[in-house]
Amino acid sequence: MDYRKRFAVAPGAKPKLAEIDPDFHGDGLDRAAADEEIARDIARMSALQERLYAEAKQSLLIVLQALDAGGKDGVIRHLFTGMNPQGVSVHCFKQPTPEELAHDFLWRAHRWAPARGEVAIFNRSHYEDVLVVRTHKLAPASAWPQRYAAINDFERQLARAGTRILKFYLHISPEEQLERFRQRLDDPARQWKISESDYDERKLWPDYMVAYEEAIAATSVETAPWRIIPSNRKWFRNLAISQIVADAMEAMKIETPPPRVDLAEIRRKHHAAAERARNRPT
Repeated sequence: MDYRKRFAVAPGAKPKLAEIDPDFHGDGLDRAAADEEIARDIARMSALQERLYAEAKQSLLIVLQALDAGGKDGVIRHLFTGMNPQGVSVHCFKQPTPEELAHDFLWRAHRWAPARGEVAIFNRSHYEDVLVVRTHKLAPASAWPQRYAAINDFERQLARAGTRILKFYLHISPEEQLERFRQRLDDPARQWKISESDYDERKLWPDYMVAYEEAIAATSVETAPWRIIPSNRKWFRNLAISQIVADAMEAMKIETPPPRVDLAEIRRKHHAAAERARNRPT
């Protein structure tokens, strides 16, 4: 199945999250088969990332948005560990620092955008300023259209500079979120992730759904479409995202650069060095 098209939000579309089943997990697909396909996709991503790093002409930005316990950390941990850390960065957008607040809201995002040859993963992103800020009414309603336009301009600028942008909303149900909170409470290794605000934010679930729907509708454009990924089943979430990322990287037509040296001369030096090594007294 081609998940690139199935979960993509077409430009101008207005998604209704209540109509999208977060428990969808393929048509007759089982986890064992999915795990095999995920492994193949991870291998593809690893090889393509090495080529991207060598080519140093394009870059990739992966945006992960979700409510608490939506699976952003899990996606990063399971899908991108095969990539070379030298060419990958992960940035988590938390509460703005005083330095960040002294600039426009996109400043901190631009600082972490990938350079040519790199992959950048945003765990939350510049969209927090039209999601959390909006839901908590930290800016007037008149700010949203202006910020959507600014985000679209920012992403168009990145695309013109050679950055492929993949944006994922990890869609879970309120029931699944509560179950994941329970699992954290019962697991001493993960209890540090729980906070009182997690439960306070649940009361704002309807407001968050409206904020996500409007932000996705306003910013899903041809060069940077949103994809709404059913994420109640972690294995299916990983399968869909791994396929989309690997296919997108292949579509970038990344080329291995030609050698920067005279290979014949290098081979001559190599053979000479090997000959000296063989003749070295023991």
